[in-house]
Amino acid sequence: MDIESIRNICTGLPYVTEDIKWEKDLCFLIGNKMFCVANLELPLTVSFKVPNDAFADLCNLPGIVPAPYVARYSWILVEDTSRFTSKQWEHYIMQSYNLVKEKLPKKVLTQLN
Repeated sequence: MDIESIRNICTGLPYVTEDIKWEKDLCFLIGNKMFCVANLELPLTVSFKVPNDAFADLCNLPGIVPAPYVARYSWILVEDTSRFTSKQWEHYIMQSYNLVKEKLPKKVLTQLN
């Protein structure tokens, strides 16, 4: 998986915006809330939110660790992007998008629509 593939998956979702934060991270947002972060420096690493009940299982897989600073919110860091297939990447990114979107205030959701 490369940065352009991650970017295509993220920007293919409705109402997604992009921003560069911390000078080296490409962040994908819904309603100004991050749902996926890709490090622009090599090697490519990608962070995203997962369901609470899947967090520990995913972190036990090789190449996946709790995301620094946001692990307490069930974010993982994929250090080995070949760990997932393209279909799995689509699944996990969409899942993160939906997890973040469902926590947005109703006012923000109304503005998006």
